[in-house]
Amino acid sequence: MADTVLHDLTDGLATITINRPEAMNAMNTEAKVALRDALRAAAEDTAVRAVLLTAAGDRAFCVGQDLKEHVGNLLSDREHGTTLTMHTVADHYNPIVRAITEMPKPVVAAVNGVAAGAGFGFALAADYRIVADTAAFNTSFAGVALTADSGVSWTLPRLIGASRASDLLLFPRNISAQEAYDLGIANRLVPSADLAGEAESLARQLAAGPTMAYAAIKASLAYGASHSLSDALEKEDALQTLAGASEDHGIAVSAFLAKERPKYLGR
Repeated sequence: MADTVLHDLTDGLATITINRPEAMNAMNTEAKVALRDALRAAAEDTAVRAVLLTAAGDRAFCVGQDLKEHVGNLLSDREHGTTLTMHTVADHYNPIVRAITEMPKPVVAAVNGVAAGAGFGFALAADYRIVADTAAFNTSFAGVALTADSGVSWTLPRLIGASRASDLLLFPRNISAQEAYDLGIANRLVPSADLAGEAESLARQLAAGPTMAYAAIKASLAYGASHSLSDALEKEDALQTLAGASEDHGIAVSAFLAKERPKYLGR
């Protein structure tokens, strides 16, 4: 795997690290392909029970598209009369967001610094965001005459409402970690020095938990976001029936009766 993205699997936790700190973890083509492929591999690997998405350095989580590469690609497109540069949305950003949102495993984003543009989108796609108190968020897109991608048009209004999402997209600005927490973008705010340890501890807690139930929770939330209450109730019924028949549920009940800590199998 390219060293622009690092991957580690220990005790069921896959830690995927964007590793371009010298470029504020901006996404060049190599990094986009590596991140997409790492997330897809984690989704398919039965040994992976949870994913921690993080980034190297302390300046940025990911500032989105590598604009230096982007400018070069645009000039090449103009010279050859092509539009290949913008294919990156379909080829890279959409698959990355789908891998995060559709994998039947919880994904934690540890936001260590600036998350802008597509980097903001990756963080929003995660199931849980733990954020350093020195971090910041920025939609960025309109600032370079582009529209939202990486799922931001879908995830952001669902977290903070359509009116506030419009404000942040039309008038890009830095959103402090505290404001992000107050808005509901950040699930947990921690001191910068504690982020790595807190994020790993949280992700390991999920990896050791009832991962089949987590997958059902994730599926029910995604389904409920675009269906009626009646349909959502039927979906909950179907998913709860599956969860209730799982070994993990039996383990949880037995552990409760025995006043012991359950050891889940993920099935």
